[in-house]
Amino acid sequence: MRTQLRGFGWGLARGWRGRRARWPKRIALALAVVIVVPLLSAAAALRMNYAGDLQDGTRTRGRDAIWLGHAWVDGRKKDADLAAFARRIDGTGIKDLYVHAGPLEHDGTLPADRYARAGWLIAAVHRTMPGVRVHAWLGDVLATETPDGLRLERAATRAAVVRSAAQVLDDGFDGVHFDLEPLHSGDRHYLSLLDDLRAVTGKRHKPLSVAAHQIDPLPAQHTVAGFFTRHPKWWSQAFFAQVARRVDQIAVMSYDTAMPVQSLYGGYVAQQTTLALEVTPTSTDLLMGLPFYYEDDMSHHGHAETTAAAVRGVRLGLGRTDRDRQRFGVALYVDFAASEQDWASYREGWCDPV
Repeated sequence: MRTQLRGFGWGLARGWRGRRARWPKRIALALAVVIVVPLLSAAAALRMNYAGDLQDGTRTRGRDAIWLGHAWVDGRKKDADLAAFARRIDGTGIKDLYVHAGPLEHDGTLPADRYARAGWLIAAVHRTMPGVRVHAWLGDVLATETPDGLRLERAATRAAVVRSAAQVLDDGFDGVHFDLEPLHSGDRHYLSLLDDLRAVTGKRHKPLSVAAHQIDPLPAQHTVAGFFTRHPKWWSQAFFAQVARRVDQIAVMSYDTAMPVQSLYGGYVAQQTTLALEVTPTSTDLLMGLPFYYEDDMSHHGHAETTAAAVRGVRLGLGRTDRDRQRFGVALYVDFAASEQDWASYREGWCDPV
């Protein structure tokens, strides 16, 4: 068997060197240039983006947020847990708590028993952490890439989502935060939903916030990704701007990037920060997401996507683009997966004065 394989391999080698293989070789070389060279160039650019000195004034403005798990509203968390959490965030810039109160049903409705203990949480936070706001974090899987999920193209579903937002605000939440995924760039039904939601939250003088996809790191990258994978992942910068104009807060989910090392990830976050700052109105809070969890899979390499690298990237992007912007912060994802190192990196890199 080895002899046969060896002979087969030599035959391939002779064929590869022959005249008939000239065009395949040229095509292979061209493909390598088209694919490899841009990737190497992009990696070099991200690495350079991570270099440089951090500027003074690129620390917390007291407008940070954190996503909190469902245990805070279903009875698992108690007074002692809240007291420990209050100590944890004391002296940080955390102002907003995105508390998981969903998920929504696929028809847009929200059973009230999903957040049965929200009254306790809201009252306790207001009593023990003055100035901190409790938002209802609502979301669902969208039927954009699979047959099942919430369908934004249905007017009745969008109307139900709006009613669910009014419901949680009437039940005492200080704001409402939406995370609907996967949400494709240019979705006009989503923009229509935001307009309707803003009418409800504005009437009640409550903030509307959303979790946002990352912005195209290269021109039209969401289109290319959608063509090859049917999962566009990114938003165009123009669509990001359309969303940002319709909300009070927009939090970029700047993690799950598949970056293999910290320098590339941090450079990517710096780029995302710049792209978002360029198009977010000064009247809207822009928050950059920090990974407060560790996983190791195709989309997230925990040794690369660290809180420290993200914080440095955020500060570099802020310092280069709009250092004096006040309506800016970071959002920590997520409380139940955070390590002591995550909290220490957030405090030391973003909150503590030099």
